[in-house]
Amino acid sequence: MATRGCISVKCVKWRWFCALRWQVGLLLFLHYVINRVSGQIRYSIPEEMKKGSLIGNVAQDLGLDLKRLRSGRARIVTGENIQYTELKTDKGILVVNERIDREQLCGDVTPCSFSFEVILENPIELHRVTVEVLDINDNAPFFPNKNIHFEMSESATIGAQFPLESAVDPDVGLNALQNYILSQDSYFILKQHANPHGSKYAELVLQKPLDREKHHSLSLKLIAVDGGTPQRSGTVNIDITVLDANDNAPVFNQSVYRATVFENAPKGTYITTVNATDADSGSNGEIIFCFSKLKGNKIDIFSIDENTGAISVSGLIDFEKDRKYEVRVEAKDRGGLIGTSDVIIDVIDVNDNAPVIIIMSFSNPISEDAPPGTTIAVLNVKDTDSEKHGQITCTIDNKLPFKIQSSLTNYYNLIADQHFDRESTAEYNITIRAADSGSPPLSSSTTLNLRISDVNDNAPVFDKSSYSTYVTENNSPSVSIFTVHARDSDWNQNARISYLLEETQVSGSPVSTYVSINSDTGVLHAVRSFDYEQIKQLQIVVKAQDGGSPPLSSNVTVKIMIQDQNDNAPQVLYPVQTGGSLVAEMVPRSADVGYLVTKVVAVDVDSGQNAWLSYKLQKATDRALFEVGLQNGEIRTIRQVTDKDAVKQRLTVVVEDNGQPSRSATVNVNVAVADSFPEVLSEFTDFTHDKEYNDNLTFYLVLALAVVSFLFITCLVVIISVKIYRWRQSRILYHSNLPVIPYYPPRYSDTLGTGTLQHVYNYEVCRTTDSRKSDIKYMPPMSESLVNVDGADTLQREKQSADGSRMSTLVSDILC
Repeated sequence: MATRGCISVKCVKWRWFCALRWQVGLLLFLHYVINRVSGQIRYSIPEEMKKGSLIGNVAQDLGLDLKRLRSGRARIVTGENIQYTELKTDKGILVVNERIDREQLCGDVTPCSFSFEVILENPIELHRVTVEVLDINDNAPFFPNKNIHFEMSESATIGAQFPLESAVDPDVGLNALQNYILSQDSYFILKQHANPHGSKYAELVLQKPLDREKHHSLSLKLIAVDGGTPQRSGTVNIDITVLDANDNAPVFNQSVYRATVFENAPKGTYITTVNATDADSGSNGEIIFCFSKLKGNKIDIFSIDENTGAISVSGLIDFEKDRKYEVRVEAKDRGGLIGTSDVIIDVIDVNDNAPVIIIMSFSNPISEDAPPGTTIAVLNVKDTDSEKHGQITCTIDNKLPFKIQSSLTNYYNLIADQHFDRESTAEYNITIRAADSGSPPLSSSTTLNLRISDVNDNAPVFDKSSYSTYVTENNSPSVSIFTVHARDSDWNQNARISYLLEETQVSGSPVSTYVSINSDTGVLHAVRSFDYEQIKQLQIVVKAQDGGSPPLSSNVTVKIMIQDQNDNAPQVLYPVQTGGSLVAEMVPRSADVGYLVTKVVAVDVDSGQNAWLSYKLQKATDRALFEVGLQNGEIRTIRQVTDKDAVKQRLTVVVEDNGQPSRSATVNVNVAVADSFPEVLSEFTDFTHDKEYNDNLTFYLVLALAVVSFLFITCLVVIISVKIYRWRQSRILYHSNLPVIPYYPPRYSDTLGTGTLQHVYNYEVCRTTDSRKSDIKYMPPMSESLVNVDGADTLQREKQSADGSRMSTLVSDILC
C-alpha cells in the first residue's frame, strides 16, 4: 500500500510539472507576440534566479542597436528602492541584479510582475519593460503553531465538526497548499473545504463516539501538502482532550457575514456583529466569541467582543495594502464545542494619497531656436489610490508656451508649444500640478526652472532711425562731435557691438578725411576743421556690428550740420501784428488756472543754439493773471479769472534767442476777458484813439506815397533834361575830339559787401556816336530774393527803388 501511494504521488507530480512547462511556454509566446505589436517588452522569469542571469535582449526586442544605447545613455528608472534588474548597454541585454523573491515582492497576488522604464536621451525615448516573476516551489507549507489542542466532550455526536488551524504556504498556484492528510485514526476522519477566496482548510469529523473512560486523550498528526515539484509538506500535532457531556455546539445564524469599512477608520469603529446560539443550558450554553488564528498581522487590525460578538477596528486599515479581509469567528461554549463562521470585510477606498511627481529627465537649458514639439522633460506621476481617486490630471499655466502630453501610463511629457524668444523671456518657472479626481481632490506640484540659451537672431538696433547733430565752424580737429548708440537684445558675445564708418564720398573726398569713430564707444570725432562757407553739412553712414557668428549688423544715417553765426533776430509768426484792425484773444471769465489763452509762435532762421528761443513776459496789464511758457511760448492763466479783472488786457512778450550776443523780438498780445462777443464790443468802444491813430497812419502813408510819386516824376524830368544836355555836349565833343570823362553817380557802392539786404547798383554810360553799333550789357542785381524784416513799408520802398533803377536804365539807353 505504501509503494502504491508513492507511485501515485510521483505521477501527480509529473503531470503538474508537464502542465506547468506547457503553460509557461504558452505564456512566454503570447507575451512576445503582444509586446512586439504594442511596442512594450514583457519578460517572464522564475523567482530566485542568480545575480547576473539573463532576462532578455532589450536591444534586439526594441529594435535598437548598441551604439544607440550607448549614445543615448540608456538607463533603467524604477520607483522602487530595490533595483532587481540591470541593463548591460555594451551587450544590450537585461540581467538579474538582485535576488527576486516572488513572495516578498507580491505576496499572494497573482500574476506577480514589476515594471520599469528604459530611458534614452538625444532624442528622448521612453520604453516600458514588464517582468513577470513566476513562482517556484521554494516554500513548504507550515502551521503557525506546532500543536493544536482540542477539548471534546465525550457526548459529542457522530458527525461533529472541529475546524483545524489552516496551514500557510506563501507560494501560489500549483505550488500552494493543495491537500491535507490526517494520520490514521478510528475516531476521526478529515473533511476539507475551500474558502471563497480559494484557500483550503480542514475539519475533523467525528465518526465514532468518544469514550473518556477508554481514552481521555487522543493524539493525531495533520500533514499539509502542496502541489509543487518537488512536493513539500508541513506537519502539526493535534492533541485532543475528552471532556464530559456537552452535546450541542454553538451555531451561527449565518455561515458568511459581509461588512464594509472605510480605510483609515479610527480605532473603535464598529463594523458588524455576529450571532450564535447553543441549545445547551447552563454553563454549556454560555458562548464566548473569538477569532480563529488569523493569517499575518490581521489579529492586530480587528477586535471582537467575546460576549456580544461585535467586531470593531483596533488597528490601521490601509486600502493600498489590503482591499479585503477574511476572518473566521469562533463561538465556543463552556463545554468546548465550537461553531465557526466567516466574516468578509471589504475596505472602501478613501482619497488619502496625493499624486507623487518624479522628474525622470529634464533638458536644461534649451536653445531659443528649439522648434515647437521639442520634449523638455519626462515626468512620472503616481497615485496609489484606486478608481477615480487614482485618476490623475496634469496641468500647467496656460499662459506659458508649453503643454503636457501623456505618453505611457503614468508618464507625461513636457513639450514646447511655441517658439522661444530669449530676449523677451530668458527663463521660465514652470509649475506642474498633478491632481486626482477624488472628493475632495488632492494635488501636488513641482516647479522646473528652465533657462533659454541665446542664439544670435537679433541685429543691433540704434536708438533712432537717423541722427542729426551740429558743430560750430572753425572747430578744433579731433573734437568730439556726437555719440551714436546701438543696443543688441542678444546676450554675451552676440551682444558685443563694434561701430564702423561706411565708405562714402563727401564732396569727392572719403568720409574718413572728415570724421572718425571710436569702434567701442561710438563717439564721432572731427578729423579736420570745418568751414561753413565751404560745406554746410555732412551725411555719413555708421554701421553697428555684433560679435555673433555669423555677425549681424545695421546702419544709421548721421547728419552733421555746420553752425553759422548768430546774425538773425527771431521772427514772430503768430500772433500777426496788423496795423489796421484790432486783434484780441478772448478768455472766458470761467477760465480756470492753466487756461491756454494763445501761443506765441516765433522762428529764428539761424541754426543750432542760436535758434533756441525763450519767451518772457516783458509787460502786462495784470502780471498776476498771465504767464508765458519759457520754452513753448504758451500764454496761460496763473490764477482763476474773476469779475474784478479788467476786460482789456495788453501783454508784451519778448522772444529771445540763445546766441552770443543774443537777439530778440517783441510782440503785443491783446486779450479780452469776457464771456461773449457783445461784451467785448461794448468794452472795446473806448479804443477810439487807436482807431484815430490808425486813420492818421493811413493818411501819412498816402501823403508819403504822393510825395514819393512827385519826387519820382521830378527826378524823371531832371534825368531826361540831363540826358538831353549830355547828348548835346557829346555831339560837340565828337566834333572837337575831346576825351570822354565817365560820370559816377552818387549811389555807386562796392559790390563786395556782406550785408543781409540787397544792394542797388546803378550805372550810367555815355557813348560816342561811333559806339552805337556796339552791344551794351547791363548786370542785374546780385540777389533776386529779398527777406522782409522791417515790414511792408521797407518792401514798398525797395520796389520803388528797383522801379526807379529800371526806369533810369531805360531812359539812359534811349538817350545814349
